[in-house]
Amino acid sequence: MPPDSPSTRPSAIGRRALLGAAAAAPVLAALPAPASAAPTKHKKRRRLQGGGDLGPDVLVFDPSTPRIQARLDEVFARQESAQFGTGRYALLFKPGTYHGLNAQLGFYTSIAGLGLSPDDTTIHGDVTVDAGWFDGNATQNFWRSAENLALVPANGTNRWAVAQAAPFRRMHVRGGLNLAPTGYGWASGGYIADSRIDGQIGPYSQQQWYTRDSVIGGWLNGVWNMVFSGVEGAPAQSFPNPPYTTLETTPVSREKPFLYVEGDEFRVFLPEKRTGARGVTWGNGTPRGTSLPLTRFYVARPGVSAATLNQALDQGLHLLLTPGIYHVDQPIRVNRANTVVLGLGYATLIADNGVTALKVADVGGVRLAGFLVDAGPVNSATLVEVGPRGASRDHSANPVTVQDVFIRIGGAGPGKATTSMVVNSRHTIVDHTWVWRADHGDGVGWETNRADYGVVVDGADVLATGLFVEHFNKYDVQWNGERGRTIFFQNEKAYDAPNQAAIQNGPVKGYAAYKVGDHVTQHEGWGLGSYCYYNVDPGIVQHHGFAAPTRPGVRFHDLLVVSLGGNGQYECVINDTGAPTSGTATVPSTVVSYP
Repeated sequence: MPPDSPSTRPSAIGRRALLGAAAAAPVLAALPAPASAAPTKHKKRRRLQGGGDLGPDVLVFDPSTPRIQARLDEVFARQESAQFGTGRYALLFKPGTYHGLNAQLGFYTSIAGLGLSPDDTTIHGDVTVDAGWFDGNATQNFWRSAENLALVPANGTNRWAVAQAAPFRRMHVRGGLNLAPTGYGWASGGYIADSRIDGQIGPYSQQQWYTRDSVIGGWLNGVWNMVFSGVEGAPAQSFPNPPYTTLETTPVSREKPFLYVEGDEFRVFLPEKRTGARGVTWGNGTPRGTSLPLTRFYVARPGVSAATLNQALDQGLHLLLTPGIYHVDQPIRVNRANTVVLGLGYATLIADNGVTALKVADVGGVRLAGFLVDAGPVNSATLVEVGPRGASRDHSANPVTVQDVFIRIGGAGPGKATTSMVVNSRHTIVDHTWVWRADHGDGVGWETNRADYGVVVDGADVLATGLFVEHFNKYDVQWNGERGRTIFFQNEKAYDAPNQAAIQNGPVKGYAAYKVGDHVTQHEGWGLGSYCYYNVDPGIVQHHGFAAPTRPGVRFHDLLVVSLGGNGQYECVINDTGAPTSGTATVPSTVVSYP
């Protein structure tokens, strides 16, 4: 461990608030051209066709492709510091072996293999995220991903120094994994799932991390909150010292859909649901699940209307959103069971005129994955609605999954939304989301990007695995449904509250980061953390990070609150329990079990 080990020195995500041409054509273009946009209202609508070209911002390589490194470098040069830019890219590698590559990933860049197993596509080299663009601070390394590849790192260890919204899925690292930037600066991540890391994972300065259903060769250290579920090789339960929360299995999981090739044909694989999951899904080769040809998908290109997307859904097609920006002036309506909405390269939906960007009916098996939703300048009541209000059907056999779906209010421009995501459907699995009211960028201010609630769960039996929700004006998470469960939660309260009165919640000082409804009789959470950084008025006092009814069926394990450098303080951890934070030392106050 380096001499300035983060386990012994203060570390502050809040510092991020103070620091303030198209790609080359894809190699694979053998599929038919995409259907045209919706015709005018005076003409009969043509039936939309499935399949199509993936567009200029999806780069598909095979081992014989020339200039692969140069093309990777071109994309990185565009995206390295383009935090709120409009570029979106997917880098796809057909099965085979590649030598001498270093794929550096910037903003809105996804890299993935196109085999059924990560081991079908092997890179002798690295997939690198570092923080040179931000003077060695990795706390803003958002919106990038790596999936379905095997890596043989050039020096034995791959560097993946990310913050929120940067999943590492279905990866096989034949070596070690370093989660810190060069120089071990601040870092605020992160998420690993369905991956095998043969060597040791070194988080170093990472303040929190969640690893699910994986196999690892070891884990070096922990700063505040390291959570594992279903991970072979995970460290033993020891919170708060070291701060490891370890569950032997994940209660329910279903891995994210992914694109792959079979011969010259693109297909989408849909992994099956697992209960009591542990380890990777692909350990014995082909994963278990079903497969759909690309011809069953409407391949959407930026500029297509919401009306056309809904026409495709009405026809029974699934949606594949290719990289780019999509303005929607009406909700995308997913009304059919087992529909897949899959984004590539951080395809982004912008809610225009105060609409809800996407609504799911009370149907089972829907899979939402791999896209970003931005609020527009006109306030939306909600941005994503999973199930209508009052949804009550039992979806335990075939749940809705929401995976790598990220929501943003402000930052890239003006945006407002009263509630970002509402989950009404029973048995929904929210597997890795970052729901963010921006604390920096354009259109940012206490009222400028007003957003009262991050995630509201009204449905019963909902499971969240990897829940990141930050900076909302009131409750970041409000959980009203029965039998809810959360494994790993990361939160920062809104930095920009102007004074104590602005956050006052009746007689309570501040809104909890995570609030369980007073009527709820059963709820459980593991490894939950909330941080405050009230830099506008450092004298603000937050009574607690967590609020819940005190009854035997409502249980929490391994909670913490942290004041970042003394900018605001917590009086308690949960309800009236737990020691206050104190002074300027960035040291967590913890509660191991509640009640």
